[in-house]
This record gives sequence, structure tokens and C-alpha cells, in this order.
Amino acid sequence: MFERGDDLAALARTIVARGANVVGMAGGDGSQGVVAAVAAEHDLPFVCVPAGTRNHFAHGLGVDGTDVVGALDAFFDGPERRVDLAQVNGRVFVNNASMGAYARIVQSKDYRDAKLRTVIESLPDLVGPKAAPFDLRFQDPDGSECTGTPLLLVSNDRYEPNPRPTSGTRGNLDGGVLGVVAARPARPLPRVTEWTTPAFQVDSGGPIEVGLDGEAVTLEPPLLFESLPAALRIRVAPRRRR
Repeated sequence: MFERGDDLAALARTIVARGANVVGMAGGDGSQGVVAAVAAEHDLPFVCVPAGTRNHFAHGLGVDGTDVVGALDAFFDGPERRVDLAQVNGRVFVNNASMGAYARIVQSKDYRDAKLRTVIESLPDLVGPKAAPFDLRFQDPDGSECTGTPLLLVSNDRYEPNPRPTSGTRGNLDGGVLGVVAARPARPLPRVTEWTTPAFQVDSGGPIEVGLDGEAVTLEPPLLFESLPAALRIRVAPRRRR
């Protein structure tokens, strides 16, 4: 039985050592990433069971986020394909890593219990006219040095506009790239730039707060982001009639 505070990666490796031929996780993106990394490490099929709050990874895979029980069928049957993972300084993530204002908000002790209220209350101090710039340094696609961005997001594959967000916003998660979105300091509103790249580096004068698949972490710079193309075998349950 898995309990709060247990080492999820260690538990997954124990299950693999005992002979599991497929690995799955019921939870949100943060937990999915930990177990998916173990599955990829051993080249085992991975089953995503959408039991989190937003289930971004599940939506990207085409898993029905409203059918938790149906997702379990993939342990026994279903088509399999390979999808990308991403990593930062060796830590795997399945959805995205945010830095700047949103990462600071995720660090708040109130964020888990009141996400929207915490965002609304925190944003004026983080991105308002008197806000101190974030010490995040990186190069844009033209090679220009960028500093002071209030928001920087690196995703596993590129986000795309989609009128049906429950069907996923990153295609088939097999593009082999990172998506980067940066909000540059400007008045009256920040200027947003977006591009793709197989690798991306962020530097700073001190530890960097990161929202990694929605989990609050602090990492030592420089941060090296890399796409891991076709790293994960995904098995998805056949669609059930309702």
C-alpha cells in the first residue's frame, strides 16, 4: 500500500524488480512523471490512469479523463505507441516546467487548497509595475540574451491552440521537441514569444524555483532542459461504448 511520504520511484522500481511487465500510475502529472521515468528506464509499457486534477498528460495521450475505471483496461489490452518525455537536470517531466511568477505561486503553502485565489492574490506583487524582475537568463531563437522574464514555460512537445482542450493540446506527443513560451518585460503588457527546440538552458545567480508538472521544486542552475524523443511506451485502453 502506497502512503503519503513514500518514495514513489522506489516503489515502482520494486514492482519492476518483482517481474512486472507493465507499469501504471493513477494520479496527476507529477506522479505520472515519476513512474513514467521508471517505465522508460526499463522500456516497459506505461498506463496513464487519469486521477489527478487537470490530467494534462492523459489528455495529450487521448485518454478519457472522465473514465478512470476504463483506463485500467490498458493493463490487459489496448494499442501501444511511443511518446516523448522531457527532462531538466536529469528529472523527467511529462507536461511542463514553469519558472517565474507561476513557479513562485506554486511554491505557496496555500496553493494546493486554493489555487485560483492564490493566483489572484499573488499576481499583482509578482508581475505588477513595482515587481522585482526574476533572475532568469536564457537565449531566444535568434541567439539574443534574455533576462528578467516574469514567466517562462518549457513543455514536453509544443502546446497548440485547440478548441476542445479535453482532447489534448500537444498533438500526439511525438514531435521530439520542447515547447518554450517566454513573456518578455514590456509596457503596458509583457510580450510573449514561443518557439520549439530539442534542448534549452536557463541560468541564474541562485537556485531557481520551478513548477515541475505542477509540483514545487527548487533546482540549482544552470537548468538544462532536453527532449527525450520516443522514450516511453504508452498503452491506452480501447474506447468503451457508453
